[in-house]
Amino acid sequence: MSACVPARAADSDRTERAHPPHSPPRARLPRPRLAGADLSAATAVFLIALPLSLGIALATGAPLQAGLVAAAVGGIVAGRLGGSPLQVSGPAAGLTVVTADLIQRYGWRTTCAITVLAGLAQLGLGCLRVARGALAVSPAIVHGMLAGIGVTIAVAQLHIVLGGTPQSSVPDNLRALPAQLASLRPEALSVSLLTLALLLLWPRLPGRAGRVLRMVPAALVAVAGATAVAAAAGLVLPKVDLPSWRNHALAGLPEGPVLGLAAAVLTTTLVCSVQSLLGAVAVDKLVSGRPGPGPVGRSDLDRELLGQGAANIVSGSLGGLPVAGVAVRSTANVKAGAVSRNSTVLHGVLVVIAALLMVPLLELIPLASLAALVMAVGIQMVSLHHIRTVTRHREVLVYAVTTLGVVSFGVLEGVALGIAVALGVALHRLTRTRITHREEEGVHHVHVRGQLTFLAVPRLSRVLHLVPQGSGVVVALDGSFMDHAAYEALQDWQSTHTARGGTVEITGRRAGVRIAEPAALASGHPPGGSEETGASDTDCRCRPWTAWRNHQCERPGTLPDGGPRPGAAGGRKAVGGGGRAHEGGPGRAGTGGHELMRGISVFQRNTAPLVRGELARLAREGQRPTQLFLTCADSRVVTSMITASGPGDLFVVRNVGNLVPPPGAESGDDSVAAAIEYAVEVLAVRSITVCGHSGCGAMQALLDTEPDGARTPLGRWLRHGRPSLERMDDGSTPPSRLAGRASADAVEQLCLTNVVQQLEHLRAHESVTRALGDGVLELHGMYFHVGEAQAYLLTEREGEPVFDRIRSAEPAM
Repeated sequence: MSACVPARAADSDRTERAHPPHSPPRARLPRPRLAGADLSAATAVFLIALPLSLGIALATGAPLQAGLVAAAVGGIVAGRLGGSPLQVSGPAAGLTVVTADLIQRYGWRTTCAITVLAGLAQLGLGCLRVARGALAVSPAIVHGMLAGIGVTIAVAQLHIVLGGTPQSSVPDNLRALPAQLASLRPEALSVSLLTLALLLLWPRLPGRAGRVLRMVPAALVAVAGATAVAAAAGLVLPKVDLPSWRNHALAGLPEGPVLGLAAAVLTTTLVCSVQSLLGAVAVDKLVSGRPGPGPVGRSDLDRELLGQGAANIVSGSLGGLPVAGVAVRSTANVKAGAVSRNSTVLHGVLVVIAALLMVPLLELIPLASLAALVMAVGIQMVSLHHIRTVTRHREVLVYAVTTLGVVSFGVLEGVALGIAVALGVALHRLTRTRITHREEEGVHHVHVRGQLTFLAVPRLSRVLHLVPQGSGVVVALDGSFMDHAAYEALQDWQSTHTARGGTVEITGRRAGVRIAEPAALASGHPPGGSEETGASDTDCRCRPWTAWRNHQCERPGTLPDGGPRPGAAGGRKAVGGGGRAHEGGPGRAGTGGHELMRGISVFQRNTAPLVRGELARLAREGQRPTQLFLTCADSRVVTSMITASGPGDLFVVRNVGNLVPPPGAESGDDSVAAAIEYAVEVLAVRSITVCGHSGCGAMQALLDTEPDGARTPLGRWLRHGRPSLERMDDGSTPPSRLAGRASADAVEQLCLTNVVQQLEHLRAHESVTRALGDGVLELHGMYFHVGEAQAYLLTEREGEPVFDRIRSAEPAM
């Protein structure tokens, strides 16, 4: 079906089709297919991984073959067993400092044993399903740790770039730097500078030829170019030395103090796990943001932890470096268009082939070139984007302390310092409360910013007692937490103030936030309800979305302003206006106007201050939505809610039945066509979504109406839905299915079929056809089940239209 989103394997591990029941199984298993995109992505990642693996091994002081072992194991084992289909694992720059310290302290064979034990610890954590807990670590700590490791790498490799040998720590390297500059080797420096120049300039090659050449990874070009120039010039430099695999050292029994080994295992486990899990989340964001060839399953973090643990066990046993998810290779894998884990596995196979067959070529690489490559990677780990982010979120202190701690003391010590500072900052923010008081036009405004705890009660009480008796007061609570001591203090003051003739309005960020009803407090009734109504807090239906739902906590028998509801206690005559009048009651005529005014008031008070800046920007720059969203006028379908969108994100067209009149239809239906033309030609949207929903009244009307029925405006409009009804009754096309099951009834089947048919109508419009031909527009079909609050995306599976469930997204970092 041309209008469907192509359904490339949502899970590449799933078998294609089960044999029908009561029939014998197939004689042969289907042969696995390797997509061309996976093959090209694997080649690109391999070309990046090969020089980086050697460079990281050089930076740690491990045998250079250990980097190749880790790269191969990370690709094959972690790629096959891990939970992130497109994340590429291998020796990571973030583990360089940890591994170098372990090798210097315990030796290579014990370091391999520590890697195995760390893998076992990761398996245990994965079985306990605690992977998501790693995301609780503050991003400022993680970014600070990586920045500290990057500084350590860069300072150490600078000595090799200058032709010397690095020391064991950053302070020692800095102290030895003047002497190293005095005795630098020009040939090593020239090769290093050439490598850095190629790394910097290759991605910036201009023109059409540049676009073709940039397909070759810059890291490979830099190392290969520097190697070729060094060989042509006859420079005598230390080069890569790969001893025979027969002499390769494997893991041995760990030797050393138990506490020291336990700390080493803990450090390796922590760094490997956190880096891999955060990398998996980042890869999911990259995949969801690319226009790529098809959907890829989201990461299973617990499975990813199990896969990383298995890879570290195998890598350590075979004498390889510790393995973790690598950002550079994973990004390259996603951008190269990989669609399954086959690309990751194949890249590991290519590393194995290179390690066995390309040893003579690898031994031509100067160590200075690899050092320059790794130094550039270390510098890139100090990200200006991360610094701006933590500064904007007021966590620069955590970032700086973690970075300095890693540089000065080590990774585990630096992370521990970062965690301690992060906890201190959190406690400071929890106890820091700003309370201000001002008077405007006779109304006193008390604004509480921050969390309201017992520590802030003395200041709150002091400010509240500055308010004159009998005055009107608005208390704005701008925080998400209030403890019992603060609640009682505010409640007691409110009760006293209202008893002396004053008025109190307590507001929060959401509509309906109250401490207690003033009338109830004055009469001695409990805050949660009254003796008259028996209402309690459990009757409140407030939810986080009440601001747009236009709902406030109302007690049965009262209006929103606190007065009695018409027809309630006292038998007053119902007189319209205010509150939710009973269905069909006399007050119904005035209900809509009151709710409209209340909703506008809530928006102006609570929402407008938050969105005013964004709306001002949109007013200046104009609208630039990326999507046209065409859906039904049904009041239960809230486009901003189900798409998590905001002002300026969607260009929305709503009509009865989410219909798209085909071009050339009778006059009077140009509104939808005009919106489509404007969205595609003027706004240049990149996608159009036709969204149907469950329980659609228009589809029910189509089923109930005869073809020659009454020609009312509704009947004339619904004629554009008749092709959907004919498509469903025709039987020549497979019926649409919902997440693998048949439709519950005829209405649901028609709702699904209508989405498919309206996409066909959409493709017939000239502007849409032209944009699709140019490759600048995508069409999507969507179905929203109102009762389940679940969205389904239209795909094509084995020639049949299927609406697949859209899974919940991972939390953003």
